[in-house]
Amino acid sequence: MFSQSLFTLLAAGTIFALSCGKSDTPAAAKPATAAAATDEFSVVATKDLMDLVTIGKPPVSTLAGSLEVSARIEANETRMARVSAPVAGRITELNIVEGQNIKSGDVIALITSTQLSEAQANFLRAQLNRRQAERAVDRAKRLLEADVIGSAELLRREAELTQAISDLNAARDQLSLLGMPDSALGELERTRSVRSISHVKATLDGTVLERPVTPGQVVQAAETIGVLADLSTVWLVADVPEQAAGGITVGKSVEAEIPALPGLKLNGKLSFVSSTVNRDTRTVRIRMDVPNPNGRLKPAMLATVNVKDLPETHRVVPLGAIVRENNEDCVFVYWGKNKFRLRPVQLKPGSEKEKILVDGLAPGEEIALSGAFHLNNERKRQAIGGTD
Repeated sequence: MFSQSLFTLLAAGTIFALSCGKSDTPAAAKPATAAAATDEFSVVATKDLMDLVTIGKPPVSTLAGSLEVSARIEANETRMARVSAPVAGRITELNIVEGQNIKSGDVIALITSTQLSEAQANFLRAQLNRRQAERAVDRAKRLLEADVIGSAELLRREAELTQAISDLNAARDQLSLLGMPDSALGELERTRSVRSISHVKATLDGTVLERPVTPGQVVQAAETIGVLADLSTVWLVADVPEQAAGGITVGKSVEAEIPALPGLKLNGKLSFVSSTVNRDTRTVRIRMDVPNPNGRLKPAMLATVNVKDLPETHRVVPLGAIVRENNEDCVFVYWGKNKFRLRPVQLKPGSEKEKILVDGLAPGEEIALSGAFHLNNERKRQAIGGTD
């Protein structure tokens, strides 16, 4: 019985001790609260310090940005010529190769063409018909004067002469369309000798960009013999994604680099911005005209273009809100009741008075827009225990 009473007393004492431990729970939580108050990244601002601080959300600002895209050198299309075969026939002589410089009027190919022969024969027949019609009109006038025929016969023969003249003009125009110059037409009229050779000539001073045919090849009328271009001026062309094309206009400043020509930088302004979007690539074409007097810039060369002065909208952080801590840009996030906490953020260059916010703040969070320097000093003072 005695041992049972002793056990009962011991149990009661244990329960009493546990109940006393529960009543001390708030006191046990005090160290955690104290640790929070002495967090080295937090600061509680005094009333005087708050007078030096402006609180608010990072403002939105429109800044001058830039866009870098891949580009290429192209021939100036306003100084290009596509020389075509004037007649169907066989190429018997071809005098050009890609990259060759030629002069306007140089013969670049000879084409033997039965079509040209037939057109010349038609011209000679039309010329003969005109002469016969002229003689028939002259005879009719004399016979009318001699009262041998009536005026109706003279009118019929004059109508035949008019038709003969029209046929001759049409035959002459046909030869011109087939590339026969006036000097060759004059020679044909004098000699009445048909020649089936067509001379294809260059139409401008420039460089041969393409030669899609070979000697001996049979070509059709209007088929390309060669593509020529004056490369004294070239185009720098780029395709800009449509999402970035909204602020790009003619006159924007452009800087370009050519990997094949190290050290060369091209500066100028955009001369063209397409009014349409390429449906397949979803891009907008832009270009800059570039002088090329020494021929260093060659079509199809790759380039990198930087379009400047583009308006871009960003959240920005004033310089007065930024402090450097551990080699990082930081701002003081406002927690309410004069409490702030230092937080690293990612920034990039903006204007002289502000930087662009890249990451680190959620939408709607408020920071100390000014007075960050004073807050940081107070934070350091509080961290070392200078709370007086």
